[in-house]
Amino acid sequence: MGVAETVPGVSGGTVALVLGVYEHLIDGAGHVLSAVRSGVAGRRHEAQEHLRRVHWATVVPVAVGMVVAVVLAAQVVEPLVTDHPVGTRAVFFGLVLGSIAVPAMMVRDWRAGTVGVAVVAAVVAFLLSGLPPGGEVQPALPVVALAAAVAICALVLPGVSGSFFLLTVGLYQPTLAAVNDRDLVYLLVFALGALVGLASFVKVLQWALLHHHAVVLAGMSGLMAGSLRALWPWQDEDRGLLPPDDGALPVVALAVGALLLVAATVLLQRRYDTPAGSTGTERDDTAGRHRG
Repeated sequence: MGVAETVPGVSGGTVALVLGVYEHLIDGAGHVLSAVRSGVAGRRHEAQEHLRRVHWATVVPVAVGMVVAVVLAAQVVEPLVTDHPVGTRAVFFGLVLGSIAVPAMMVRDWRAGTVGVAVVAAVVAFLLSGLPPGGEVQPALPVVALAAAVAICALVLPGVSGSFFLLTVGLYQPTLAAVNDRDLVYLLVFALGALVGLASFVKVLQWALLHHHAVVLAGMSGLMAGSLRALWPWQDEDRGLLPPDDGALPVVALAVGALLLVAATVLLQRRYDTPAGSTGTERDDTAGRHRG
């Protein structure tokens, strides 16, 4: 997830969804926020109860892994995106394309309403991902905090890329540079903005997943499909789409290889999560009853 968040056009939420930890993370973040609110209000017992309901065995390793990965990937991904943009986009195009099947399969009852939500979400993501990148700027710290508050939504929403948003508003390179240069003031302001954005959004998403599970997953499927525009390997500097060039075969091979990797990961994850003697459908039914 940390590596994904450093690549424009790729959402860390997509990775979490593929690996089966997405709802644990959203639910955990919601309970942590509720615990903080209860603690501030002096309701200590209620705060402790919320903290007990967090799936710490998932949340803590993911959080630690993300921080480490962002620091390391900022040094590796930046030159890859700059020096090999076509191949890099091809790999992530295949990864996201294969990932669309995950939320789509979780919507077991596709109706006109859910299909409509998916189509609208895909169109919105397609249009937004076509916005030309902004010029690199030296931002004021309040602007950094506001951008971080918006970008963090991509962390919890598959199909929406926080780094892509930063690239559009001209803050992608300054943010990576701040990570690489250990600019603590910039990073602290960015982190505070991200916390505000997360606190504002995650409770809404937690409620939506609980009460409108199929609709939310349909929307995620659409967002991921529409976001593929940002990852089309052949683009001009203003994100205009170009036809494949003469060296397309290796690029297509990279995309197909990435797609197959996701497919294998999904199959292994579903096999690991399905108890012996039961079917995937039974497992999904049980998960749905737990969510209810």
